[in-house]
Amino acid sequence: MEFASPKILWFLLLLVPLAAYYIYRCRQGGAAVTVSTTDTVKRAPRTFRYYLRHIPFVLRCAALSLIVVAIARPQSAEHYTNTTTEGIDIVLAVDVSTSMLAKDFTPDRLSVAKEVASEFISDRTGDRIGLVVFAGESFTQSPLTTDQSSLQTMLGRITSGIIEDGTAIGNGLATSINRLRESDAKSKVVILLTDGVNNRGEISPLTAAKIAKDMGIKVYTIGIGRRGTAPYPLFDNQGREVDVVNMKVEIDEKILRDIASQTGGEYFRATDKQTLEAVYDRINQLEKSRVEVENRTTLHEEFLLFVLWALAALLLEFIINRIVLKRIP
Repeated sequence: MEFASPKILWFLLLLVPLAAYYIYRCRQGGAAVTVSTTDTVKRAPRTFRYYLRHIPFVLRCAALSLIVVAIARPQSAEHYTNTTTEGIDIVLAVDVSTSMLAKDFTPDRLSVAKEVASEFISDRTGDRIGLVVFAGESFTQSPLTTDQSSLQTMLGRITSGIIEDGTAIGNGLATSINRLRESDAKSKVVILLTDGVNNRGEISPLTAAKIAKDMGIKVYTIGIGRRGTAPYPLFDNQGREVDVVNMKVEIDEKILRDIASQTGGEYFRATDKQTLEAVYDRINQLEKSRVEVENRTTLHEEFLLFVLWALAALLLEFIINRIVLKRIP
């Protein structure tokens, strides 16, 4: 409860001298009649009028208090908060070629990439996110959605070997662009993660980058893998791991840099889990969703209720004074 004119409440202090004067008058007594003895009066039973004799004054003070409060204009406040979120449409394009099973990350590159991507998704509430996987070809693992639960499930199902092997960076980027083609979001982003050199696919990575630029899509590229050599697993015809050999890590960083610079994004190199987490944190900071919060307050005048209570108190005081405690003139 708030008051439009709180200073008027100081008039409530007038009740103090009124109460003091009333007590003084009660102690002075009213009209006097001389009698020989008061013993009979003292033994007389006290009726309910005796106990009600101060009620009119209390009601009058209550009415005065309520009128003062009403003049001070009591108001109730109703607060509204309207939050508008302008989300970003993001597609995560993940390389699932067999080289992503290299063990320079623990347990391997793909597992760590999925784990860090999962944390990134959890931080992007309000954004629509889609998943694209690519190797020798590409396909959509999940369309754009705000349903984080289903998105995390689809991310967890990503495995190497589900499509023909190879590294078709251009195809992966083109499929991601196609996911964003119908998007009406003001900000559209592709985060493309790979550990190799483009060696498959019908679409050139730079051609796909030009299409992304024309559509206003920003592409962040991530090269994953330590520098030098890394332990790569070897598999037999049944897909069982039979050996691990150290092989040179080859990532086409020039192409990845060109894609990022052409579309207004950035290129990052992740050599371990910590640097990959730092990369996603950096992208998280660069691509912030815009949130607008509008606060409104509506005030409702409540003085009428106090006026009605004051009138009720005065009416009750009149009834008690004139009917219940009626005096003989």
